[in-house]
Amino acid sequence: MTSKIVNSIEERQLQGVLKVQAVRPGSPSASFAMWKTSFDSVRGNVTEWVLFWAFLAGLAWTPYYYGSNDIWAWGVNAILFPGLAIAYEVTLIARAKQHPVAIREVGLPAGLFLAVAVWIIIQNATWTPSAWHHPIWAMTAEALEQPVKGSISVNHDPTALGLLRLVTAASVFWIALQLGRNPRRASYFVMGLVAIVCAYSIYGLIGVAMASQPLHWMGTTWSPGIVTSTFVNRSHFATYVGIGLVAIAAIILKLYRRELKLGGPLRFKIASIIETTAHRGALLIAAAVVLVVTLLLTGSRGGIVSTGIGLVVLAVLGLSGSNKAFSGRRELILGCSFVAAIILLAFGDLFFGRVAESGLSDQSRIAVYLITLRSILDAPLLGYGYGTFYDVFPMFRDQSIETRGIWEYAHNTYLEIFQGLGLIFGSALLACVVLLVAKCFKGAIARDESTVPSVAAAAACLVGIHALADFSVQLQAVTLTFSAVLGVGVAQSKSSTLALND
Repeated sequence: MTSKIVNSIEERQLQGVLKVQAVRPGSPSASFAMWKTSFDSVRGNVTEWVLFWAFLAGLAWTPYYYGSNDIWAWGVNAILFPGLAIAYEVTLIARAKQHPVAIREVGLPAGLFLAVAVWIIIQNATWTPSAWHHPIWAMTAEALEQPVKGSISVNHDPTALGLLRLVTAASVFWIALQLGRNPRRASYFVMGLVAIVCAYSIYGLIGVAMASQPLHWMGTTWSPGIVTSTFVNRSHFATYVGIGLVAIAAIILKLYRRELKLGGPLRFKIASIIETTAHRGALLIAAAVVLVVTLLLTGSRGGIVSTGIGLVVLAVLGLSGSNKAFSGRRELILGCSFVAAIILLAFGDLFFGRVAESGLSDQSRIAVYLITLRSILDAPLLGYGYGTFYDVFPMFRDQSIETRGIWEYAHNTYLEIFQGLGLIFGSALLACVVLLVAKCFKGAIARDESTVPSVAAAAACLVGIHALADFSVQLQAVTLTFSAVLGVGVAQSKSSTLALND
């Protein structure tokens, strides 16, 4: 018995020695293992870069067809972006790799989003208690003199489409979160975003320059003297351009901050600014000027004001927090203010004239807000079904607004969310976004390399403020672009040296 135990131990020791020898450096097995590991790493890296450029190309497509304000475009986006997300997940499984950003990093927002998605499905379901169903279904059954399956939602189709668009935005955020964890890809993303927005801005400016006739080879809602590019109206395009302007401003701020970080006498700082502007900063400033001019020529009061607030937030984040030691803060602020003043003097007539003509308030919209608020209080818990404002508003419309015209949107995204989802799940959806934005603010303040999270935080302020007075964020070109910016911003809110995939 003892001899058998000894022989077994010796056999195991011999196997261990053979395994060690098999992977000894310089041995054929070790060389093959190293080659295979290197090949798998390169293959995985190439795969991720291919998916990244496909993702960026998808974002470039979204404004093309009327800002994706069409059911056909919604279908394309619903196939394209979830498809990319699924492809990315498949590649991770095939390579036996973990997510660069684990789900626990966004666990609470993800849980809130899942709860909202389940609630939308329940709103559209016909098996819910009849006491929950909106009375319009009983009225319909009585008018048709036949049974009609009711639901919480007053119209099944818009609610289903709303869920589809919400899932599309979530897939954009998810793939941006994972691919944007790589700092190099995050940097390319910001530059690619600027290039895409500039391209559509130049197209819009060309359309205005050709005042005699619009360009027809791309989708356009051409209006004489107003830049709309391929979007449905100028306010939507203003929000889109504003996101690009925030991104290019962050790149410029990073460039000049790096050049002036060493300090020195005032003459040296001025010389550094001039040299940087004439060389590396020339193309960036030219792009920024194009975007500023385009933004002003949209004539959108809300878009311009909200973009201005977004730029202020970006400046505060960029010149504070981890950048308190930056010695050229005063000179840079003065230089930016001087350039902004020149641009406003040259191209601000349209904007200020529109403000003087109609003011910053709109009595019709205020009346619509009050009517929508009244409808929310009529069904505070269940809501009327996500995305059903068009169907619900006529039920509550009164003489406080003109009888002519159709209101397809409330011109306040928050009110529409609460009307559709109810107060509980409407708050959950908003909290989901707020928590992610808070991560970007935290990263912008805490990180040394804070460009990407600063862009995301400033863009969130821009989009969020404009959503108080318009519905630009409900246009998929804006929604998906912002979702991508937010995803990359959250991914870069923590140092790249930290492992987030445990």
